[in-house]
Amino acid sequence: MMQGIIGKRVTMSDLNKKAFDPINVTRSSMPSFEEYCEEIRELWQTRWLTNSGVKHRQLQSELESFLGVSHVELFTNGHMALELLIQAMGLTGEVITTPFTFASTTTAIVRNGLTPVFCDIDPNTYTIDASRIESLITERTSAIIPVHVYGNICDVERIDRIAKKHGLAVIYDAAHTFGEAYKGRGVGSFGDASMFSFHATKVFNTIEGGCVCFSDDRLCEILPALRNFGIKAKDEAEYCGANAKMNEFCAAMGLCNLRHVDEEIEKRKAVVEYYNERLGGIKGIRLNPVQPDVKSNYAYYPVVFDEKVFGAGRDAVLEALAEHGIMARKYFYPLTSAFPAFNGKYDTSLTPVALDVSSRVLTLPLYADMTRSDVDRICAVITGINGEVTA
Repeated sequence: MMQGIIGKRVTMSDLNKKAFDPINVTRSSMPSFEEYCEEIRELWQTRWLTNSGVKHRQLQSELESFLGVSHVELFTNGHMALELLIQAMGLTGEVITTPFTFASTTTAIVRNGLTPVFCDIDPNTYTIDASRIESLITERTSAIIPVHVYGNICDVERIDRIAKKHGLAVIYDAAHTFGEAYKGRGVGSFGDASMFSFHATKVFNTIEGGCVCFSDDRLCEILPALRNFGIKAKDEAEYCGANAKMNEFCAAMGLCNLRHVDEEIEKRKAVVEYYNERLGGIKGIRLNPVQPDVKSNYAYYPVVFDEKVFGAGRDAVLEALAEHGIMARKYFYPLTSAFPAFNGKYDTSLTPVALDVSSRVLTLPLYADMTRSDVDRICAVITGINGEVTA
């Protein structure tokens, strides 16, 4: 068995003796400095820095090919991509979604004047529990906005059947699943549309950015206008839009990172496999499942702790890691339905599985450049809490 780069597995004894550099929860993937400088060189010649320049158009085209989708529109970030997509599709009334997600999903719905109806999650994949969706449909329901979580893909087939049966739109928050495929089909091609985030912390990043994937040609006219103040032609705004344009420097970073994303995913896979080797089989720890027929991007490494069995709860593990310079994250916690912004409007007890998982899940550091000794340090702290053998 390969050992860590410092020669042997790191143990709690080692941690007590040596000072280590901090390990952040993530680290952005970037091309070489020289590659990026070469990519942006022509921007000094054209001075075209925004408003769908050559880099923007090139990235858009390459993403359509890479993701296997009909259309891609780029935005300044994933949130604005989702919010403006909802507006462009003219949704009304209620939208069935999940509270086990980042703030963006729910706020994009609410800021469009819609009412989120929260569905519980599947206890195995942490994605929306498709078996519960139909019971939440009313005459006011216009759409379903499920969320692919940690790289785990929703039950897209069942959701598709439900949506067609009831005449509902489906928009996937696919922020965690860039580069993934289900049964050989790009994940962004499911539903009526999908949103990807290209934030610096994601598997693929454009520093800041996001996109929408869709097949309806009518959106090709509306979405570019909405991201440019609603202006379709000349200076007249035909829609109430926003300023959500991706600039050329971000697009250039995307072009560079897209060349290396498959290699980056393979590196992440190696990290995940080593985590699984170190933590697999420990009682009271539940690791992320492997989904059949899914080509994963290894976006996150969530661990769910059973305090009674493991001997320590999620918060205790988080604190112990922090004491050793390791930054993990309670992700997702709290549920979006519990946010103060909604003034107690939603009852979290109606989604008991999501509520339970949110209180016990911890995402451990994961990024392409992590070493085995990094993983050893993290696992030594976790296993050392309850006296597990670490060497």
